[in-house]
Amino acid sequence: MTPFMGAFLPFLENSGGSPLPVCMSFHSRHLPHWQPEGAPLFVTWRLHGSLPRNRFPPPSATAGQAFVWMDRYLDQARFGPTWLKREDIARSVFDCLHYAADNLRQFDLHAAVVMPNHVHVLLTPIVAPAKLMQSVKGFSAREANKILGRTGEPFWQQESYDHWVRNEREFRKIAAYIEENPVRAGLASRAEGYRWSSAYAGSKAVVAG
Repeated sequence: MTPFMGAFLPFLENSGGSPLPVCMSFHSRHLPHWQPEGAPLFVTWRLHGSLPRNRFPPPSATAGQAFVWMDRYLDQARFGPTWLKREDIARSVFDCLHYAADNLRQFDLHAAVVMPNHVHVLLTPIVAPAKLMQSVKGFSAREANKILGRTGEPFWQQESYDHWVRNEREFRKIAAYIEENPVRAGLASRAEGYRWSSAYAGSKAVVAG
């Protein structure tokens, strides 16, 4: 185990019952160049302008702690657009994920949730991660902007937040973190009751395990 991983494992364990991701990477334009063959990838992206420019994680925060700070702030949905609250837009984004996975075969989709201002996905890439993210974010942005009657305006924030999954134990914790996000945010009493989640009871989002 690397010192970097070891530093995050206690943070993952001591989360008050909510599993947390570790060793997150932050990328302004590109997903990581290093790609472990066959490894699942946890990716988060958010709406453009959904975090204020003058709000930052504590300077001493590690990458994993900074991610959790960001995710909890986004869950409050206090700043910026929350277009993903709209059923038509949330459905469009959710359908886009499934189309890219099931029809285009760009990735195997394991878990996903569309929150009011951000998206969490756990997937195993079949094509290059940068290509699949460009496809998913590009198409979903165009469809959402059509619904909103907007042209030439960014829908998603450019950067994404990603983490390669190291083992099965971490995979299960991240999948649970994704599907429990609506419960932590107060949007549902249980994960199975949130419509735009792979946990949704009876959803077509019963995806590859």
